[in-house]
Amino acid sequence: MIVFADESLASIAMSLRKVNIEDLLLPVLVQLIVIILVARLFGMLLRKLGQPTVVGEVVAGIAMGPSLFGALFPALSAAVFVPHLEGVPDPITAAMYPKIFSVLSQIGLIFMLFLVGLEFEFHHLKQNGRSAILISLIGVIFPFALGAALAPAIHPYLEAHPVTGLPVPQFGLVLFLGIAMSITALPVLGRMMIEWGINRTQLGAIVITAAAINDAVGWILLASVVALAKAHFDIVDTLKMVGLTIGFSAILFYIARPILIGFFARSLAKSGGTLTLNATAFLIVIMFICATLTNLIGIFAIFGAFLLGAVLSDQDTLREAITNRMRDFVTSFFLPIFFTYTGLRTEISSLNGTTMWLICGAVILAGTVGKLLGCGLAARVSGFSRKESSLVGIMMNTRGLMELIVINVGYDIGAIPKSLFCMLVLMAVVTTIMTTPLIRLFARGTEIETPLRQSGFLNQ
Repeated sequence: MIVFADESLASIAMSLRKVNIEDLLLPVLVQLIVIILVARLFGMLLRKLGQPTVVGEVVAGIAMGPSLFGALFPALSAAVFVPHLEGVPDPITAAMYPKIFSVLSQIGLIFMLFLVGLEFEFHHLKQNGRSAILISLIGVIFPFALGAALAPAIHPYLEAHPVTGLPVPQFGLVLFLGIAMSITALPVLGRMMIEWGINRTQLGAIVITAAAINDAVGWILLASVVALAKAHFDIVDTLKMVGLTIGFSAILFYIARPILIGFFARSLAKSGGTLTLNATAFLIVIMFICATLTNLIGIFAIFGAFLLGAVLSDQDTLREAITNRMRDFVTSFFLPIFFTYTGLRTEISSLNGTTMWLICGAVILAGTVGKLLGCGLAARVSGFSRKESSLVGIMMNTRGLMELIVINVGYDIGAIPKSLFCMLVLMAVVTTIMTTPLIRLFARGTEIETPLRQSGFLNQ
């Protein structure tokens, strides 16, 4: 039996114990209904406007936050996202329900990052390796440098972090802003390329390979920065985290990988290439174990799931079976929750005054120029035409989901305050929305014109 020293805490605990599970569940169900319906609605709407469906899902998440839905219909927004629970103080429910969706969001990201890891097709490196590596590395270095240079200039204008109450550390800001500038949204870009019909073209293969390398580098940088931040920039604790992460990765690759490949090969052979219920359950358990281990190491649970997907990414039959089993549910259920969770953190009102909007413009401009110019020049040096080089830069400038993950991590560890969080969300949305119109503008006369026309995007 739990004994509370404070009577008020005991009273709150008692009120929570008395809550009927159906009463607790009802607001969650209402929120899920709203989130999934709005995500699908925006996805279809943006598709009719010539944008890929995923862009609508990102915009839907922002629209359901305080910047639009909360601003226009504050009472209705509060009723949906900050519900009243009979017998429980409102401040408790206001803190409790966001945590419920935070957990759902993180579970969704574990699944999503596992699928992202599976999509890494390293065999493209044999054909397009030199060009892809150059495009990727310049696509990381140039934007990172711009973000790192911008951070000290904007640091004095940023407010304290709303959770810690402390000013964000400048060194952490430099690192996180650099990473946020340099990331490319591999899963979003991949889905967009499939909708465009260009995923099997040579240009598409090079760009998706460069994006895969870019994100691999980005995740290594992010994991390193998180380790630094979690260790409070203590070199000994940081090296310990890095060492444990390297050890975990080595065990996963050299010991767990052969065992898993053998198990799933036998299972798929018996089931005719489909993932059985038992095999699916086993895979989820392994994925959660990997997530648990990286959580214990201190570099976030999502990294463990990502690493597991990456070490299995060369198993084509297994990847197809897993994708067929998981992708639609993860995409339709978990991703809208994450986008909405991000949207609820995004407050346009935090950009109060001309100075903050100028900083926002500088952030978006630096991120866009860094990718367009850096990746475009690298493609030109690699022998692509001007139009093709422009297309490479445009596609590599797509940020979407991966950008949102990075900035949520930065916010969670106190490296990004609310105003900069809002700016970076806007950058993710703007750079993703601008991709399709610019692709249509530069596609004519290149190898992607025909598939793009056949998909219907070139005529919109």
